[in-house]
Amino acid sequence: MILSDYVNTFGQAMLKRYGERVHKLALNASFTCPNRDGSKGRGGCTFCNNVSFSPNGRDPAAIHQQIDAGRRVVRKRTGARKYIAYFQAYTNTYDDVRALEKLYDQALADPDIIGLSVGTRPDCVPDPVLDLLASYQRRGYEVWLELGLQSASDKTLERVNRGHGFGEYRSAVRRAHLRGLQVCTHLIVGLPGERRSDCLTTLERVLEHGVQGLKLHPLHVVKGTMLANQWRRGEYTALPLDTYISIAADLILLTPPEVIYHRVTGTASSQLLLAPTWCSWKWRVLNRLTAELHQRRMITPRTHTPGTLN
Repeated sequence: MILSDYVNTFGQAMLKRYGERVHKLALNASFTCPNRDGSKGRGGCTFCNNVSFSPNGRDPAAIHQQIDAGRRVVRKRTGARKYIAYFQAYTNTYDDVRALEKLYDQALADPDIIGLSVGTRPDCVPDPVLDLLASYQRRGYEVWLELGLQSASDKTLERVNRGHGFGEYRSAVRRAHLRGLQVCTHLIVGLPGERRSDCLTTLERVLEHGVQGLKLHPLHVVKGTMLANQWRRGEYTALPLDTYISIAADLILLTPPEVIYHRVTGTASSQLLLAPTWCSWKWRVLNRLTAELHQRRMITPRTHTPGTLN
């Protein structure tokens, strides 16, 4: 009983597509964010401390050095020899398109890199950037545009100081799909003021506009954030593990089988994590989610086989 028995996982999807293991190598290219530099706001989202998920800290090495370091770790752990350069930290389309092309080209110059996955905000994908990403796809690279939506509720987005609404997401997806780009949408479970029904509504609205990938993440309370202050004052209660497992299973079971799940949970460093403590237990969460999906299948058998590409 493994997760890919019940979920169309990114790893299994890439294995089927390329006939071998393909892993993302997370990169930090020293970008910032319009919600931090004053263009739209300062301080960022209430939950954001990029150090909590950035693999390379505040002073990242050169792109080729990060790729070399990541490759050594992944090869030792999994034996994979093909990789996707994942521009992860902050807003990785927030620059002049010529500067972006230079950075993306640096990553693709490595012969083991077969594609790009670019994490960004829905309000930071102008047409020239989408044209650039589409040009890589036409050259045969695996290209993913990863959009951090988090919630389809404009009230929630305002509450967490995102600096954009669902309208910007809808526009970004439409324009990306006009160019044939694959979109992976990031969703957070446990945002302040949201209930299970809000998560289900977000998924429904995202699926209405078409998506090739999804990434689920429980909300972390980490040091150095506005959310941490709200949590300390008792204004926010972290999500219990059982609730996250139940909601994540709901979302997965409501997702069409061809949609690829790039992630179904997330972790934070124990040095930064304040709550919930279970966010540091990756494999415990994955095993619990797998067991929940298995139990639900026993009650209501699925009509498709996860992990297949249609």
